[in-house]
Amino acid sequence: MVKIIGVRFRTAGKIYYFNPGTLEIKRGNHVIVETARGVEYGTVVCDPREVHEESLAAPLKDVLRVATPEDDEQEKNNRVKEKEAYKICLEKINKRGLEMKLIDAEYTFDNNKILFYFTADGRIDFRELVKDLAGVFRTRIELRQIGVRDETKIIGGIGICGRPLCCHSYLSDFVPVSIKMAKEQNLSLNPSKISGVCGRLMCCLKNEEETYEELNRKLPGVGDKVTTVDGKQGEVISVSVLRQLVKILVEENDEKEIHEYKADQLKFFKRRHGGKKDRGAKADAEEMKELEKLEKEEKESSRSKLDDN
Repeated sequence: MVKIIGVRFRTAGKIYYFNPGTLEIKRGNHVIVETARGVEYGTVVCDPREVHEESLAAPLKDVLRVATPEDDEQEKNNRVKEKEAYKICLEKINKRGLEMKLIDAEYTFDNNKILFYFTADGRIDFRELVKDLAGVFRTRIELRQIGVRDETKIIGGIGICGRPLCCHSYLSDFVPVSIKMAKEQNLSLNPSKISGVCGRLMCCLKNEEETYEELNRKLPGVGDKVTTVDGKQGEVISVSVLRQLVKILVEENDEKEIHEYKADQLKFFKRRHGGKKDRGAKADAEEMKELEKLEKEEKESSRSKLDDN
């Protein structure tokens, strides 16, 4: 068994794990660690815990030390210097007329490197810009192109739910989301209602996907023919997924009546893979076209990330 702690850095959404050794560390502490980028200042996001050593993908690096008041002051000074670096970089970008949007500037803790994050529609030749910046700051310069989701993750904000954005507050990785998830949850397929601040399909569509898939497997689809426990036959006109209730239209003595039953009181043909006839919300042609565009951008963004890694 080996003890580990989870550490998150300011612009990196992922949680990285380190060996605290004999240091007394708890959640909320700031620590100094060594990463591939150099010496870094991070925040402990989970209390120390023990795991089996064989479950680790790679050997853990040790925590160098718990951050001292001097370390805290240096990190504070770095934040001030980053604002100035951002302004200078923005001036250089405008001077050279580059079609790029500067998002953030970040100093590594030891000031060994400055990273500038930006978005752009295509590839940008920023070699001359790097030379300009290196001449000003006299240190290593890295320009990193990011996607719109990463931009939102860095900047943060409030979602339509009224809470801080998931990507900025706790998500370590972006998960693929699709129109199918919205349909499964019977949500409105209006792009403006299921798109996040970043303009892509909301990450939270993934949160309840498995629950809805499981619940939908127990339900017939709208339009299906079903038989009730009391021998009546009818056509499904609506379903309540969370309540597991089904309304069916029954014809008796040349009269049509609507009856409500629990899902387990009905017999119906279950489709393979949990697929349901007419399951989920519907969208008009324009909305569906916009949604398909968002989904395509999501797939291309995920593919680009894999290529970069």
